[in-house]
Amino acid sequence: MGVGGCLALPWRCLVVLCLRLLFLVPAGVPVRSGDATFPKAMDNVTVRQGESATLRCSVDNRVTRVAWLNRSSILYAGNDKWCLDPRVVLLANTKTQYSIQIQDVDVYDEGPYTCSVQTDNHPKTSRVHLIVQVSPKITEISPDISINEGGNVSLTCIATGRPDPTITWRHISPKAVGFISEDEYLEITGITREQSGEYECSASNDVSAPVVQRVKVTVNYPPYISDAKSSGVPVGQKGILLCEASAVPSADFQWYKDDKRLAEGQKGLKVENKAFFSRLTFFNVSEQDYGNYTCVASNQLGNTNASMILYGPGAVHDGNNGAWRRGGCAWLLLLPLAQLARQF
Repeated sequence: MGVGGCLALPWRCLVVLCLRLLFLVPAGVPVRSGDATFPKAMDNVTVRQGESATLRCSVDNRVTRVAWLNRSSILYAGNDKWCLDPRVVLLANTKTQYSIQIQDVDVYDEGPYTCSVQTDNHPKTSRVHLIVQVSPKITEISPDISINEGGNVSLTCIATGRPDPTITWRHISPKAVGFISEDEYLEITGITREQSGEYECSASNDVSAPVVQRVKVTVNYPPYISDAKSSGVPVGQKGILLCEASAVPSADFQWYKDDKRLAEGQKGLKVENKAFFSRLTFFNVSEQDYGNYTCVASNQLGNTNASMILYGPGAVHDGNNGAWRRGGCAWLLLLPLAQLARQF
């Protein structure tokens, strides 16, 4: 409901007022906002929701009566207020200007307003259109989502405002460049782990600063071991084997020596599992600790493993196939062969 709405008056006064209205704006009188012989009201007034709108009508000494109307309702007639809305106030009623103000404007105030004047000879009217702009507001957005790698994602962002806001989506990522969608809907087919992260919806219409909201997209994938290196440690020293793996959800780690699983708290060992790595620590390496170890990383989407070797000084280690041996033994075998060669 707009600013209209007249005061309830006794019937006798109502008859007098209606006659006055007929005198001000006779039926069939056209709008003459373009009449060059008489000053007119403003063409359009544009304000933001919550601001005040001032409607001005220029008059001169030929005017005997004036009024402001909203559609079919009288707001002010001269100095008399006809509407109940406390937001409508009279600003000026002089020989040159007749102005009112609508405070705390809302969208239902938008529309045509008419300034009606009575001169000695003819009534004249001039119309101004009030335009109310509204800042953008996001009214609906997809919740955070978790999806397996390779699946399809559909995100929605609905916003209101006047004029209608423009909606854009972008991926909050160092590798992302520019907008990935200029629509309410964002479709991602066959999503990859690199496309995980936050997606930002922005709604803008130049009335105020854009409003933004974000949706977190989590892409699940099986473990992938990115680093698993063998280590050479002398007897009696501290040794560490490290296994790094990326996975969503985070991987669970297990360690094996040959086919035997190593338990947490086993004497002389410590297994430390974190979100993206597992560390196997030997506090006092012995000859029995040397050998092949396997790191197994798993989550509900799959598992993977990698082998590494704990070896001592002088051992020759083949990092490609995990083979290892004592380097000194090879030289001992070569010495008798060299001596035999000299005899011949």
